[in-house]
Amino acid sequence: MSTKQQVVENIGKYRWTIATLLLFSTTFNYMDRQVISYVKPYFCSPEGFGWTNTDFSILTSFFTGFYACMTIIAGWVIDKIGTKLGLALSLIVWSLFGMLNAFAGATLWVHVAIRSLFGVGEAGNFPASIKTVAEWFPKKERALATGIFNSGSNLGAMISALFVPWCMVFFGDALGWKMAFIITGGVGFIWLIFWFWLYDAPSKQKRLSQAEYNYIHSDDAVAVKSEEANGDTAKVSWGKLLGYRQTWSFFFGKFMTDGVWWFYLFWLPDYLIKQFGMTKHEVMWPTFIVYGIAIIGSVFGGSIPMMLMNRGMQVYKARMTAMLSIAVVPLIVLTTQFFGNVQVFGSWASTLAVAVICIGAAAHQAWSANLFTTVSDMFPKKAVGSVTGIGAMAGGIGGVAVQILAGRLTDIFIATPKVAYGIMFMVCALSYVIAWTIMKVLVPKHSPITDL
Repeated sequence: MSTKQQVVENIGKYRWTIATLLLFSTTFNYMDRQVISYVKPYFCSPEGFGWTNTDFSILTSFFTGFYACMTIIAGWVIDKIGTKLGLALSLIVWSLFGMLNAFAGATLWVHVAIRSLFGVGEAGNFPASIKTVAEWFPKKERALATGIFNSGSNLGAMISALFVPWCMVFFGDALGWKMAFIITGGVGFIWLIFWFWLYDAPSKQKRLSQAEYNYIHSDDAVAVKSEEANGDTAKVSWGKLLGYRQTWSFFFGKFMTDGVWWFYLFWLPDYLIKQFGMTKHEVMWPTFIVYGIAIIGSVFGGSIPMMLMNRGMQVYKARMTAMLSIAVVPLIVLTTQFFGNVQVFGSWASTLAVAVICIGAAAHQAWSANLFTTVSDMFPKKAVGSVTGIGAMAGGIGGVAVQILAGRLTDIFIATPKVAYGIMFMVCALSYVIAWTIMKVLVPKHSPITDL
């Protein structure tokens, strides 16, 4: 073991406890969010609510839209009140409205109203988590820490992939969808106990050693104790933030790519049912595997820039180099419908198509882990929540566009769903290269913001 590795190990590891707390909050966030995709077959069946695909896309679009609009406000609020209270309030709101979904009945617009308020609560998770990472990790570790907590989005989706269909079988369709909302919404309150017990800002955390505190702030260029004391209450103008190319770089990075993940979350079960004739219970394991593989992408993708920085590469160059290498990987998703051709590949078609989607999903999470950390690379900690909120809003707008497109295409090509999903996979494949190009044009070299 090298002397450098020994030094890092001796300073303490409490910051990884914080990353673990964020991992579980994100897990509950996505577990609650993902329920809706597995109850779609019941909601859209004559035996259930009799909704159309467009009806379902309206529901997910309203959720995504409210989530998008509220992230910018949530980021600003979290910058004002701090991450401890901000993330706790966010979880309470989304958990309560997640449970209320069970009592919405069959009326679409009642579901829309409740799911929209659910989105208001969920909007705080990522701005709070990214701000927490900025407070608790040095720059070279932020992508890895982000990758770890961001893998909760996959873990939550994996749990829902098994749990919700099980609920539908165990309780029956008519009661199962209600129990799925109630149980997944309720478990988040357990997390609150650990959050209030274990979390505080680094300057207030008694479990944190001075050596680890110094390591966390080793690459800061300002007096960190003063910033921590004042950063959460300092006012940051959205108008001023929107005047920076760095903000727009993050905006377009999120706008172009977040919708891909929304598509995988809400429409993958429907694709498997329509493309391969799977039942709503048979889709459990393929979707579970997709989200499981995506965890590997999230963590590994977060480690790539750290490896490049350890070899002497500058922060921004390492980040963008990693993101370019990741951006080309989803191009393989262009082959999904080729490998999903049952006439050519027979019983292997579904396996091959899922394998391709696994690669695309893993690449998305690797991209996302690095994209989030570009904010803390370029902005001071007091602005991280607000900028993350702006970007999450952009991602939500892109997500709404993707939901509406998927719903319309699957209704227009209702007799030939392969065509509809072929178009959607083309969108998924090309989004990252386009996003990276826009980001590089806007911010060609590292330009940290110092005048806020």
